[in-house]
Amino acid sequence: ECYVQNTAREYAKIYAAEAEPLEGFGEVPEIIPIFLVHRPANNIPYATVEEELVGEFVKYSVKDGKEINFLRRDSEAGQKCCTFQHWVYERTNGSLLVTDLQGVGMKLTDVGIATPTKGYKGFKGNCSVSFIEQFKVLHQCNKYCEMLGLKSLQSTHQKQRKPTSTKSKTLPNSATVRKTVP
Repeated sequence: ECYVQNTAREYAKIYAAEAEPLEGFGEVPEIIPIFLVHRPANNIPYATVEEELVGEFVKYSVKDGKEINFLRRDSEAGQKCCTFQHWVYERTNGSLLVTDLQGVGMKLTDVGIATPTKGYKGFKGNCSVSFIEQFKVLHQCNKYCEMLGLKSLQSTHQKQRKPTSTKSKTLPNSATVRKTVP
């Protein structure tokens, strides 16, 4: 848990260094640090400790990789969390996705990370690789993605699907074509 959250925290610091200087970007999400504490005299010898977050606790994205929920999609924090996910995904060439973004305002905690099954640069996440695929399909860029110059994932997804759709058109069974062409 500590390793995952603190790894995501390091990416968030780099993201902040790139985003904060941009005119109009404003405050960026911060992943708070989490610490492992050894308590040898206790029945449970290890515990995690982090800053207490006071205020309305909000889930900006869910652990299964889906886009932020519809009620939070229009909030500034929600949009910036989605942009952070997109930025990490692009920065790692699609090999890492920070997910389960939640917290109070711009302070986030208890995040998850999805990686391919082989991991990414020796790091294995704690979420399924399917979350990455879901994010690619569901993510909708917003003004913060544009400010950072991130490439649309929809066009990448459509380009990958296009050859499949073209091949489907040549199949003799028209029922199959209707199933595979969106």
